[in-house]
This record gives sequence, C-alpha cells and structure tokens, in this order.
Amino acid sequence: MKKLIVLLGPTGVGKTDLSIRLAQRFGASIVSADSRQLYKGIEIGTAAPTPEQLAQVPHYFIGTHTLEQDYSAGQYELDALQTLEQLYQTANYAVLTGGSMMYIDAVCNGMDDIPTVSEEIRTHVQNLYQTQGLPVLQEMLKALDPEHYNKVDLCNYRRVMHAVEVCLEIGKPYSTLLTHSKKERPFTIIKIGLNRPRPELYERINQRVEIMIADGLEEEAKRAYPYKHNNSLNTVGFKEWFDFWDGKIESKERVIELIQQNSRHYAKRQLTWFKRDTDITWFHPDDEAGIVSFIDESTNR
Repeated sequence: MKKLIVLLGPTGVGKTDLSIRLAQRFGASIVSADSRQLYKGIEIGTAAPTPEQLAQVPHYFIGTHTLEQDYSAGQYELDALQTLEQLYQTANYAVLTGGSMMYIDAVCNGMDDIPTVSEEIRTHVQNLYQTQGLPVLQEMLKALDPEHYNKVDLCNYRRVMHAVEVCLEIGKPYSTLLTHSKKERPFTIIKIGLNRPRPELYERINQRVEIMIADGLEEEAKRAYPYKHNNSLNTVGFKEWFDFWDGKIESKERVIELIQQNSRHYAKRQLTWFKRDTDITWFHPDDEAGIVSFIDESTNR
C-alpha cells in the first residue's frame, strides 16, 4: 500500500523546511495543501517556498493559478488525487503539507457533492450582498438553514453567500448535503501535526510578518490591489493593506500590527480545527527523529 505523509499545523509553525527533509528522506514529492500558495504573484505574503526550496524536491500546486482564477476545495480534491495517482506510479511515498484545513480534509476524507449554482441565483445573491450588505445574507441563511447558520463563520461573507446560493438552488437547507462520510482512499494516510508552545508560535508569527515586510510585502500587495475582490486575495497579509489604501486603517504601523494579530488568530482557528481530528499525532517541529521513527513504525504496521 502506498503511503501519504500528511504534515499539517498552524501558520508559521515550520512545515516547509521539515516537509522538504522528509520528502528527501522518503523519496517523495510534495503536494501543497495551501489554498493561497496556489496563486502566482503573492509569494511573499503566503510564505510560499523559495525557488531554492522548490529546487530541492518536486512540488505541486505552488504558483499554478493566476489571481483571477477561482479554485475550490472540491476541485482540489480531484486534482490532488489525480496528481497522487501519477506520483505513486514511481514512488511509494508522497508528502501532503499545508495549513488549509478544507484542502487537507478534501484529500484525506473527501468532499460532499455540492451542486453547481446557476448564474441567475449567483448574480441575485451577489447583488443582495453589494446593495444590502452581509447582515441581510446572514438573516437569509438563518431562515433557510438554521443548523448551518450556527456552524458557519458568519464573518466570512463568501461562505455565507455560498450557503445561501446552495439553499436557493436546491430548495432545501445546505446542511442536508453535508454527509461528512469518509471516502476510501487507495493509500495509507499518516497524519503528523506540528505545534509549538503558544508563546513560541506567536513570536515566530510576529517575526515572520516582519521578514515579509522587509522582503517587500507592501509592494507585492500594491501589485495585487487591482484584484482585491478576487477570492484569491481574501487572506491575511493583503486585506489589511487593501483596507489601508481604502482609508479604513490609519497607518502602516497599524497595518503591520493587524497582520500579526490576524495571523495569530488564524493560527488559533487552525489548531481548533485540527484538534478535532483524533487521527493526528502531534510533535514539536524540532523532534525530527521522533517524527521519522513514527513514520517508520506506521509503515511497518
């Protein structure tokens, strides 16, 4: 049976370097599970692997899409499984790494089959959002699907819009489509979670933001500004700059503070999501020997 080493964890924990070393050790390629590193032109803000890192082992799903392209977790499931099938023709291992919870779940568990929303309904919901704002859509979702309303991130307008669209398309609650049934995979999944004590993780996140600023994040965000309404840029590190240029944030110093703060909050949400998965075995990133030993033991079971 082929093996998929899943290396996951919060932003800034240290996944990239370790994933390369593990891939080299096990003769594997790396399949990225990062929903933002997919996009070209935002490498600094997404902490994408550098050209030097990319040259060390084959990587997939890094810089493969333009900022104008929409891409879903459902499409990622199909594309990633096809890529893995190809990789397993010549290798026994592959490494899946990233922090996008939905992407990791898509490969490991599978996505529910959600119908395509008609252009008419999509336009209708978008017009409601643009003319009346998010609160109207939140109230619509509450009426159409109270169960999903109580679970979804109500501040994430795209998720609220999508749920409302699907409710209107199928004429019943969106939550009725969410079976959460796990799909069988033709490979063994070994899930390794990376974490650090919270003060250590938060300090790394703060420092990484400072490095991004020094590397030119402001200029990168300025180049991306014309695409600010695209889903690809609905992300920490760019939204704050866009708000600054739109007059919603008073200073660049405050932009940097907010990027650090929002990155820490995102890391906390990632850990909350991952902690629900009892298949994950957790390690400190520095315990590379323990991680390798765990992979070897899992392989021999």
